[in-house]
Amino acid sequence: MNGFDFSLSGAALTALPTGALWWAEAGLLAVSDLHLGKSERLARRGGTMLPPYEVQETLSRLEADIAATTPDTVLCLGDSFDDLDAVAGLNAVAAQWLTRLMAGRKWIWVTGNHDPGPTQFDGTHLAELRRAPLVFRHIAEPCAQGEVSGHYHPKARLGRISRPAFLIDADRVILPAYGTYTGGLRCRDRTLQGLMGERALAVLTGATATPIPFPRN
Repeated sequence: MNGFDFSLSGAALTALPTGALWWAEAGLLAVSDLHLGKSERLARRGGTMLPPYEVQETLSRLEADIAATTPDTVLCLGDSFDDLDAVAGLNAVAAQWLTRLMAGRKWIWVTGNHDPGPTQFDGTHLAELRRAPLVFRHIAEPCAQGEVSGHYHPKARLGRISRPAFLIDADRVILPAYGTYTGGLRCRDRTLQGLMGERALAVLTGATATPIPFPRN
């Protein structure tokens, strides 16, 4: 899978090149910040008109990751939809596609800041998930240990190439945004600098998950 293997609080994890996190022992595939329906939300609010293909591209990657890992559980770590109205804005094909991906496995929606509350889709809705030795939540908390989160859409640069990236240290991993139209926050942002400890890594997504030292100011 061309992923990057690492350990967090004793759990053996793999950062996949797509931006998904695979915990093989638990049969759990985690993704964060799909932001499904972003192009529809922008159009609805009179913003930038973007080609409405991000849902198809995001679900295609998710389907491929599910096929490659065959997880028992898929965990969406918040901001799965760009807002609550974007859920209703999904066309029938996309809604049926997502329903098909959910079939036959446990599906957990963690609440994000863009998509609070329940959606029309089944699954389990949680503020956070604790599965020892890890805790999964949308936004990282200071001083947490064994924490997996998303929210910040981190990006890192290798040469002239900037890509979404996992941020990993001894206490936490912050997942990149999985959605196609999500943008990103540079590693040198003060918030990310404050969260990541010594000897942290940034693992760039792409054809291969590529680790580099976490960029410091």
